Amino acid sequence: MRLGLSLGYLVGDPRSAAADALALTRRAEELGYDSVHVAEAYGSDAPTLLSWLGGQTSRINLVSAVMQIPGRTPAATAMTAATLDGISGGRFRLGLGVSGPQVSEGWHGTRFDAPLARTREYVDVVRLALARQPLVYQGEHLTLPLPDGSGIPLRLALPAPRPDLPVYLAAVGPRNVALAGEIADGWLPVYFSPEHSAEQLEQLSEGRSRAAARPGAPDFDIAPTVPLVVTDATGAALREAEATVRGHTALYLGGMGSKKTNFYHRLATRMGYGAEADEVQRLFLDKRHREAAGAVPQGFLDATCLVGPQGGLRQRFEAYAAAGVTTLVLAPMSQSLEEKLRSLEAAAKALATV
Repeated sequence: MRLGLSLGYLVGDPRSAAADALALTRRAEELGYDSVHVAEAYGSDAPTLLSWLGGQTSRINLVSAVMQIPGRTPAATAMTAATLDGISGGRFRLGLGVSGPQVSEGWHGTRFDAPLARTREYVDVVRLALARQPLVYQGEHLTLPLPDGSGIPLRLALPAPRPDLPVYLAAVGPRNVALAGEIADGWLPVYFSPEHSAEQLEQLSEGRSRAAARPGAPDFDIAPTVPLVVTDATGAALREAEATVRGHTALYLGGMGSKKTNFYHRLATRMGYGAEADEVQRLFLDKRHREAAGAVPQGFLDATCLVGPQGGLRQRFEAYAAAGVTTLVLAPMSQSLEEKLRSLEAAAKALATV
């Protein structure tokens, strides 16, 4: 099992946040981390930050986790992927996700309907473009070239991009997880718990059984993002240390989507925390964010996050590895940059003992 670093997206002043992101990435590279993952929502975009980080590192792999499917045409995504991979010396991995209805429809103006079918066709066209094949595609949602216009079948003009450039899918719901297993080279789960993973891994395996063999395709990568706070604090000090993780989790369970459509709330419910997730959502949507964070069940945090002393990391790492995780992507959430750097170092030392 390898370690990855998750930076999320830039928060606050972009120059200061980017400087911290670079410091974390450089230290992760020095420590032997396999990859750095960058997200996007409706603020900073993933490719720009990855390009900036890639230009100032030499070994660590660059992962979009994720680039939003409704925000770009598949051809634009293929161009970005080929460019990032080419200028970084083959270090880019393309993580994709459909986002949710609020962002898809409210930010990108794209209807959130038939997400599985759209994702399948989108990945088809991305792979077609990366293979430098003429873009001729007839799908239910994507047609290239348009039949009633003057377009012609074009192929990517960059020479010799990697046709086997890894494509990952972020997936939470059961059918999405199965789709990731079928058409992608890796799965990017969130709030993945080794103790609650059997059903998800069965869905993934079902998809893998339908996967078409592709020459040169990489081994399938299971790469969950896990919040990380390494601290020896106890009592009230521990509660203060985990406040950021609680707030982040409350946002996802309570506010990442509408009351009707929240994939993370549904995941918590499938894990057995339905009543607690309902309460978190009720408080969050009522704008009682501090109370929502306090209502996040401790059992859910313990199962899906890493908060505590360095000595406890080895056991949890072994549990993730036993559940089939191949890249454990750590999202340091301590209060200061120095604390985040120490957490990365502690995790690297702990992995060396597994």
